[in-house]
Amino acid sequence: MSHPLTAKKRDDAPAHCLARSVVATLAEEPSLEAVTIDRAQKKISVATLGRTDVVRVTERLTEKLHEAQDAAGPRGCGLLIGAGDCATCETPLSADELQRVTIKHAGGTTTIARVTCPTAPKFWRWRDMPFPKVVQRDVEFFEHADEHDHTDEWKAQLALAGACGALGLIAGFVVPATWRVPVFLLSYLAGAWFPAEEVWERLRQRAIDVHFLMLAVAAGAASIGAWAEGATLLFLFSLSGALEHYALGRTQKEIRSLFRESPKVATVLDGQGRESEMQVEALECGMRLLVKPGSQFPVDGEVLKGGTAADESNLTGESTPVEKAVGDHVRAGTINLWGAVEVNVLRRASESALQKIITLIREAQHQKAPSQRFTDRFSTVYTYLVLALSLAMFFVWWLAFGLPPFASSEAMRSAFYRTMTLLVVASPCALVLSIPSAVLAAIAWGARHGVLIRGGAAVEKLADVNVVALDKTGTLTTGELRVEKVESFPPGHEDEIARLAYSLEKLSTHPLARAITRHGKQQKVAALEFSGFESVNGLGLRAKLNGNEVLLGRREWVWSSGFRRPSDLSAPDLLEAERQTEPGFSEVWLARDGLLGRIILRDDIRPQARVVVDELKRAGLRTVVLTGDRRATAEHLHKELHLDEVRFELKPEEKVAVIKLLSDEGHRVAMVGDGVNDAPSLAMAHVGVAMGARGSDAALEQADVVLLHDRLENFLAAFRLSQRARRVIRQNLVVSLGMVAVLVVFAMLGKIPLPVGVVGHEGSTVVVVMNSLRLLFGGTAKKP
Repeated sequence: MSHPLTAKKRDDAPAHCLARSVVATLAEEPSLEAVTIDRAQKKISVATLGRTDVVRVTERLTEKLHEAQDAAGPRGCGLLIGAGDCATCETPLSADELQRVTIKHAGGTTTIARVTCPTAPKFWRWRDMPFPKVVQRDVEFFEHADEHDHTDEWKAQLALAGACGALGLIAGFVVPATWRVPVFLLSYLAGAWFPAEEVWERLRQRAIDVHFLMLAVAAGAASIGAWAEGATLLFLFSLSGALEHYALGRTQKEIRSLFRESPKVATVLDGQGRESEMQVEALECGMRLLVKPGSQFPVDGEVLKGGTAADESNLTGESTPVEKAVGDHVRAGTINLWGAVEVNVLRRASESALQKIITLIREAQHQKAPSQRFTDRFSTVYTYLVLALSLAMFFVWWLAFGLPPFASSEAMRSAFYRTMTLLVVASPCALVLSIPSAVLAAIAWGARHGVLIRGGAAVEKLADVNVVALDKTGTLTTGELRVEKVESFPPGHEDEIARLAYSLEKLSTHPLARAITRHGKQQKVAALEFSGFESVNGLGLRAKLNGNEVLLGRREWVWSSGFRRPSDLSAPDLLEAERQTEPGFSEVWLARDGLLGRIILRDDIRPQARVVVDELKRAGLRTVVLTGDRRATAEHLHKELHLDEVRFELKPEEKVAVIKLLSDEGHRVAMVGDGVNDAPSLAMAHVGVAMGARGSDAALEQADVVLLHDRLENFLAAFRLSQRARRVIRQNLVVSLGMVAVLVVFAMLGKIPLPVGVVGHEGSTVVVVMNSLRLLFGGTAKKP
């Protein structure tokens, strides 16, 4: 079952469904009768009937769940996080599958059982098992109550690393000779505890990695009496592991700190105004809620009655309260500060803006950079090559050079000793950490400063951009349009124009429509019922009222429609109607036989837009604005902001064509937008950037980078962060590969002792992690 908010790619969705995995296991295991997934207790319970190999059944179920979650990647099943259930899944079980099982949801548990006789469950034998690790991973991200356990795991690792080092020093310089080996063993135990867990997990998957190499070298060093060298290796290796987990934990902590815990219940009003409590997950669109002062808005909604102010700092970063009146939208997770308001539910809880952003963050945590995917594949192959090379060199040193196989002396080191040294210095620990540590740190820094970068690929791609294409409304302008004036030609029909426009626009989601709808609600305009409603893409709206066609949209489209003009339209009135609005204003025209009018709206340019454009140009980026507005407005914007190029009167498909043309010319384009009509352009661009706080769902889904605070200057911060992250990644690669190359050469020549090899190898790993952490702590929001 895919997460309902991440239904962007449906072709492979059935493989991601945990319910389908359970159904498949039930079909393969006749003794398995039912499976219960308990999110609260983080456990899975299996019911069996008769004699059965429980271990085999649970292993088979675990294997199926692993396959589902690995296939899903960041788009895990909604069952695990309480964001959906099998009844609302967008890829439901087939009719054949549903005939074979029953699915019941109760609170935080879901039970999937084989269809059987009513008395059979009395004979079932239930056994509990913990969530498989790959499944637990997805649940942990959303479990705020367990945040401390997972983000602070590095503390236990650091404590054991410190114990390993301290015990090693005590064994080497403090205790008498008879106690040295037991104390060294304690040092080894402390240093190898967490790496051994990783090795065991990998061995169960029939694979090995650098953790296995390190433990093998430590054991080998102990076998030849080099206890101090082995303890040094384990201390530095466990220290670098603690630093790696610190970076990951800090990343998750920074991201989770963006969001307060969302409410679990809401107060619902029925038709008679009676109040009742309901689970937030059960709220449906159109329900009427009462939100009291000091509580959070449980879902995205629209104010129907009352007035208040909302604290939206967790979504927009703005500490100043935002006034909310009738017709204004409120967002899930924001706080109602002082007034009791009645709210109409616009989206279900799983589809709220807050949940959407959390889902995007979840994806970002799991998406890898192209170079990271390469190093992941390379490191596995490289590990086997290092093992093969070390084994071959053991025989070369022993048989070809005549070195003693195991017994070392002060004058001559054994072949086995040199092999252990080669294993240490050739291990790719620093290389493996060089990219993911930098990417995670960059994602965390960005999230803390209002920039969500969706994975390592976006981190790398953004640094390559040389053209920035920007939408106008909501990007370079505030997007908060307001009705400046309602005009009719001839004058005297303004109220009718406003009523018709409000009645039509309430059916649309365009920024112009939202402004007109809000104006109508504030003026308490009574809506009319239209028939034959049609949205003409990029032009306007068409509908019928009492058999008469009504048009609302762009000037050229409305004027060319052939409507019958008002009979009392005088020559001065006609000249006034034909006069274009002033630059900086937008207009929407309305026409019906015998009626003509327009609504003038104003959308202010963002105060920081001029500074951002200037900074982008100083950074060597070309700025292009793609807008559907008319020429005069576009040229006004061009003049005010000193843009390189402005293209106007573009339909959504024409914006896509411009992006494609720029890409075909060899440019790497970043498209910045916020509306539904920008989503195709965001998908076509090299990097799509969405204004997150007020951006449409479609734009957020297509974006590689989301500006959570709706601050345009954060794009500049994201670009600089991406460039800095790329520099850090390159530095890490030079350090890791360079150190391996130098140390391997000296190890092959027998010119480096094991302790120096250990310090050089693990020292480079520590340097790489600390260098990556500079991205997390260094810089400011303005200049990362």
